[in-house]
Amino acid sequence: MTDPLDLAALVGSRICHDLISPIGAIGNGVELISMEGSIKGPEMMLISESVAHANARIRFFRVAFGASSADQRIGRAEVATILSDMSHGSRVHVEWESPQDLPRRDVKLVFLLNLCLESAMPFGGKIRIERGDQRWSIHAHSLKLRADAALWECLINPVSQVEIGPAQVQFALVPQEIRRQHRRLTTEIGESDIHLSF
Repeated sequence: MTDPLDLAALVGSRICHDLISPIGAIGNGVELISMEGSIKGPEMMLISESVAHANARIRFFRVAFGASSADQRIGRAEVATILSDMSHGSRVHVEWESPQDLPRRDVKLVFLLNLCLESAMPFGGKIRIERGDQRWSIHAHSLKLRADAALWECLINPVSQVEIGPAQVQFALVPQEIRRQHRRLTTEIGESDIHLSF
């Protein structure tokens, strides 16, 4: 029997898999129309940007919410491309420093934590993600952080109880993924900086 976390991840993978092809096809269609020059102007630019953003989010969600096995790998170049496409036009800038070849489970956890950080940075800021010899280190800086203390407490305290809605689902998934990977997450939250490591 598959456990609930695996079922959630499998559902996430299925949804992303089924959406990535039609979004890619729409993008190809928009590109063809653009090359023909039959439609120009801000309307076409808006459509192109929207398709590119949807494509980037689906690829990001596929890693963050999708299924991953212990032996799956993902390249740094792919991760950097996903993050670059995701942050295009965003107030949050993400810097990534890591080895070339990475366990997909590690990247899944980092992406989930990235979503947690973004929720605390409504006015924008900078996130720096680094993989050291033994641990991942994630540092977020924003002049106006809005970190919900109860949500952040549930990341490190298994008995913490907080109501979580769809926009905060990453806060429910991080502790489960931490346990699944037999890791320990540390958090330091200040007025303008958040530092995470695992």
